[in-house]
Amino acid sequence: MNMPFAMNRRAFLGQYAGSIGGLALAHLLGQERGRARASDIAGPRPRAKSVICLFQHGGPSQMDLFDPKPMLSRYHGKPYPGKLEIHFDKAAGNLLESPFRFRPHGQSGTVLSELLPHTAGIVDELTLVRSMTTESVDHESALRLIHTGKVLAGRPTWGSWVVYALGAENQNLPAYVVLRDPGGLPVDGVRNWSSGWLPATCQGTPFRPGDAPVLHLRPPEGVTPSARRGQLGFLDELNRIHLERHPGDRELEARITNFEVAAAMQTAVPEALDLSSESQATRRMYGLDDPTTHEYATRCLLARRLVERGVRFVQIFLSGQPWDTHNKNAQTLRSLCGRADKPSAALVRDLRQRGLLDETIVLWTGEFGRLPVSQGKDGRDHNRHGFSLWLAGGGFKRGYTHGATDEFGYRSVDKVVSVYDLQATLLLALGLDHRKLSYPHDGRLDTLTDAAVSGAKVVPELLA
Repeated sequence: MNMPFAMNRRAFLGQYAGSIGGLALAHLLGQERGRARASDIAGPRPRAKSVICLFQHGGPSQMDLFDPKPMLSRYHGKPYPGKLEIHFDKAAGNLLESPFRFRPHGQSGTVLSELLPHTAGIVDELTLVRSMTTESVDHESALRLIHTGKVLAGRPTWGSWVVYALGAENQNLPAYVVLRDPGGLPVDGVRNWSSGWLPATCQGTPFRPGDAPVLHLRPPEGVTPSARRGQLGFLDELNRIHLERHPGDRELEARITNFEVAAAMQTAVPEALDLSSESQATRRMYGLDDPTTHEYATRCLLARRLVERGVRFVQIFLSGQPWDTHNKNAQTLRSLCGRADKPSAALVRDLRQRGLLDETIVLWTGEFGRLPVSQGKDGRDHNRHGFSLWLAGGGFKRGYTHGATDEFGYRSVDKVVSVYDLQATLLLALGLDHRKLSYPHDGRLDTLTDAAVSGAKVVPELLA
């Protein structure tokens, strides 16, 4: 299709309103504007171009997985020698030791729990942060904080900020994909991947398990391809007429763009989600052959296939908040690690083998941690003052352990990293300055970290 250079955008869209090619070009022009915008907000050291976030809803117990505390064993069953912030104080008990053994692994000597044998095999690829803090012990508020930078609902998630700044690499797939748990939505539902007041094209696109990962992607039975093209062309013309009457309607602009993306996705999505081409060795490495790991392994492998095809941001969520171990802490952790440990480690290995890890950030985290005292007989309550997470790839240090909590694992005391600091550092690894990445909202230029209020700062020690 030839476009005269003198033709302005409105005339072009008017002349080619029903054209799939015209829609594609409009989408590409939008992505180019995103990249130009990114050049104005760049940080000094871009390393990564994509992210896979393995989010663990509920708050994993740091002292049972990543942060060994011999003092808990020494004083097991005795009162905590100080004051604790306790969410459910009526059920609070005494100090609770971890029943799991810890030992060092890899050349780095990183110490991990026996519950994580596969993660132990990749410790020399990891940055393990043992000194995280957040500001809320309420699940929903803490989730919004780590995803959006504030406890208030309705704000854009950091995945949406990344897509807003960097655009898409593959025009046939969404830039931001959410791989949902077949068991249902996580706590706080779709807010976990909302674009808030950023353009609607920046929100996460959920892929569901089963034969129809994206709703309404397939044409209805009996509708021929030519008839479908005619329907879409007619809808496009109606939308553009409406847009002429309401210029600047971001929701409508996003809808027009999404029609074209959806048309391309009819071919691209089934191919990306088809695991039949994966080798038996790869399938075994992830654990697709084991009923315990099969489901989570499938989504981890799909995440690799998506970033391999240019998807910018992929998140894997769990149904509900399974890491919320208010009772049967040890039993629940054993089950959850049995499900997720092998696939998570395989993802890092696979990315490394394929030369993708240096340009892909893998983040494994929950919204907060757990307390060193028991809740009831054998549970642990929420803890915002100290928790652990790990990162791999994307310019983060390999085989590095950062920070520490106190002798009981309650409070981060050395090289403390706030959620805001984590967000600032993640953006920098993607080549973005958290202070400059902004969008006009409610009379001000808003940002993910709101550094003037939060005090967010990059943690250079985490980066290679």
